[in-house]
Amino acid sequence: MSASIKDLLIDRGEKLYRAPRKLIQFTKNPEADALLNDLDRYPHAFVLGCVMDRQIRAERAWIIPHTFSKKLGGFKFATLAQLTLQDVQNLMTKPEPLHRFSDDMSRNFYEATRRIGDRYEGNAARIWTDQPSSAEAVFRFLQFRGVGPKIATMATNILAREFKVPFADHYSIDISADVHVRRVFGRLGLAEPDAGIEEIVYRARALNPTFPGLLDLPTWEIGRSWCHSRNPTCQSCYMENVCPTAGKIT
Repeated sequence: MSASIKDLLIDRGEKLYRAPRKLIQFTKNPEADALLNDLDRYPHAFVLGCVMDRQIRAERAWIIPHTFSKKLGGFKFATLAQLTLQDVQNLMTKPEPLHRFSDDMSRNFYEATRRIGDRYEGNAARIWTDQPSSAEAVFRFLQFRGVGPKIATMATNILAREFKVPFADHYSIDISADVHVRRVFGRLGLAEPDAGIEEIVYRARALNPTFPGLLDLPTWEIGRSWCHSRNPTCQSCYMENVCPTAGKIT
């Protein structure tokens, strides 16, 4: 592996990390994104968006809090705290299902509101405002029903990188090895083309031990923008000169 591949990715990751905070386009719906970005008044919207982000397109999952807000006439936590599981199921399924797994995600949503109310006194920002270690922050997200390591580390990474939330360290913020990230790791020669998620996670830890998740957005960005599964536009990618497979994939 050329050292410049690692250096270019880390350099890009650090630039993205140091960039000023700006509105994150989770859904590309202005009202929905405004809700999800408002950590001061609606930190629970971000947390619930994370809980919903499973096995459907991210934009469809992240817009669920906004859809609930429209149906409820607002998204204050006090309103959510009054909902029964049946209420949540009705909101999730009528007039049409909001998620591929509406029943399971209804329970996840409901249990998340209960946890925020009971454990964090109705203020989801308490998950991160005490400047916890990255391991503690990931652990807190893992305690929500339906949230696994990928979503827990993704949530913590977004808070650190995009929302500029301070943590005591970044050691436990892993890369979220989705299809784009895995493809780019394979084509750049950072891992075998058929490497599994755990292999990608540990490879990122080896490449940048103090902040493995720093490699997440640069590799996702490459995969989403240029390094497509078919007909990649290598000439537009800043890794073209160092990528061992540039111009070889059709």
